[in-house]
Amino acid sequence: SIAMIAATVFFYAEAATVDSHWKTSLHVGGLVTLVAGVHYMYMREYWVAVGKSPIVYRYIDWSITVPLQMIEFNLILKAAKAPIGPAAFWRLLVGTVAMLAFGYAGETKAMNPWMGFAFGLGGWAFILFEIFAGESAQASGGNNVSEAVKQSFNNMRVIVSLGWAIYPAGYFLGQVNNSASAAQALNVTYNIADFVNKIAFVLACWACAKAEKEQQRR
Repeated sequence: SIAMIAATVFFYAEAATVDSHWKTSLHVGGLVTLVAGVHYMYMREYWVAVGKSPIVYRYIDWSITVPLQMIEFNLILKAAKAPIGPAAFWRLLVGTVAMLAFGYAGETKAMNPWMGFAFGLGGWAFILFEIFAGESAQASGGNNVSEAVKQSFNNMRVIVSLGWAIYPAGYFLGQVNNSASAAQALNVTYNIADFVNKIAFVLACWACAKAEKEQQRR
């Protein structure tokens, strides 16, 4: 929770030092870490008081922050002047909603956990297809944008593919072993995943914004 709040302060302070087409991305990223920081306070208290994994609070957090990350991804696509229409954003959003809805249904036993796991993976696979082979993938090949914007887009694709893989790994381990120690391991896994996929996601954007600013000074 402290890391998320510290990241929020950093991103909002740094937004004043980058070019205009990066500012909104950093502002949205700051919202992601702020929402996560507040929810981690609730999750901490729930864990201490109840001793169970705070599944509901995690999914409330993800239902806000993951769509915000897709908005940030879409902002980078626009900065890259990718020839995409509004439908591309909605496809990314549908993929995130499916991933989260089936994941929550599986973890809360509202449906068969393994079926929820499989359908949740399907939502994630749909997102990966869109950003690597679908309409959104066209941002990586544009010749009329800076290398920093292209690098930011590619960094975010790596995080969405490799970083987000931590979540299904944690889900899988949680279903294989339902003991108290497994719940603790699940919490640690999800905490690491959030640290990487929220803070590092925005840091990748910030680093490219600063690199572009530095290039302009030369």
